[in-house]
Amino acid sequence: MRARDRAVRRQRPAPKSRIHAITMLGVSASLVLTSCTANPPVPNPTTAPVSASAPASMPTSEGEPQVLRRLDLDLDTPWAVVFLPDGTAIISERDSTLLKSVNDGQSSTIGEVPDVVPGGEGGLLGLAVSPDFPADRYLYAYFTAADDNRIARMQLNEGGDGQLSMGAPEVIFSGISKASTHNGGRIRFGPDGMLYVGTGDSQRREQPQDPDALGGKILRLAPDGSPAPGNPFGNNPVYSLGHRNVQGLAWDSAGRLWASEFGPTVDDELNLITPGGNYGWPEVTGAPGNSAYLDAKVVWPETADSSPSGLEIIGNTAYLGALRGQRLWTVPLDGETAGQPVSYFTGEYGRLRDVALAPNGELWVLSNGQNPDSALIVDPPD
Repeated sequence: MRARDRAVRRQRPAPKSRIHAITMLGVSASLVLTSCTANPPVPNPTTAPVSASAPASMPTSEGEPQVLRRLDLDLDTPWAVVFLPDGTAIISERDSTLLKSVNDGQSSTIGEVPDVVPGGEGGLLGLAVSPDFPADRYLYAYFTAADDNRIARMQLNEGGDGQLSMGAPEVIFSGISKASTHNGGRIRFGPDGMLYVGTGDSQRREQPQDPDALGGKILRLAPDGSPAPGNPFGNNPVYSLGHRNVQGLAWDSAGRLWASEFGPTVDDELNLITPGGNYGWPEVTGAPGNSAYLDAKVVWPETADSSPSGLEIIGNTAYLGALRGQRLWTVPLDGETAGQPVSYFTGEYGRLRDVALAPNGELWVLSNGQNPDSALIVDPPD
């Protein structure tokens, strides 16, 4: 999250139940170990944003999380993981443009998504499973093409041998600007059945404040790719604006949308998203208390501690994977406020790219940047 001088955003000139496991998917590994840290108590509700200014300490207490094992999987730069209703994990590989499935700890290649043009931070990025998957079999994918970032859906069909095959992709939304960095890419269906899309500013700083541009936004689409009914700007896909590079989307138990976002060299953010809300980029970062913009709820002043990517919320706790920070952050949530973040596994397992809850209660966390990439299963406290 962005430059927050602890709890103050700086002005910038324009230019669920119990989690049984956390699994980080990567290329190869086999290990059983334990590690511990404790979640802090939820603070009294406050309107002031929280600043995580340094790597958090890891106190021990009853109910410590344990790293149970690492898996041995053949993955290369995994970017997103989602789950079919039967528990099969589907993983995107950014640079190879392959879709992989994982069942019973074994990975298989489903196929290569056509028309993906990887490069820099672009490639095969976010995935989302249709809420009506048993009937329509649709998997949605956000990817970088030759001229833009776009979203396509394709059917996943199961053959007689139980192997999944990929149907021809149907592009449902296009025209999201691309660049070597800041491509956004996270997509997720919300409790309302609509598809939410996190985009980046694609190095075009004029876009985030323009409600008619697609860059630097959270979009809200109907499953067919049209602007969702009830959007704040009418027949427009934009749901919120003023973002730099949205990387994580998740809803709390009350149906509130939260998003993780990369700051520049300062001020990574965890934001509570409201329809039509303006989160300030590039005019401000973090939580400056400027009434023209919405403050972030948590700010990491130094991106070396975070660069928050995938986000999942379970019960009253947000889990964020950190790229540059190479750790798993947990943030206690209390209504519309957030408590002090605590870090886990700092520097142990590389860059943590995605965090997602499986149907069986396991929390999967993708890691990359290691040689080889790693895969863990963690059992945190209740």
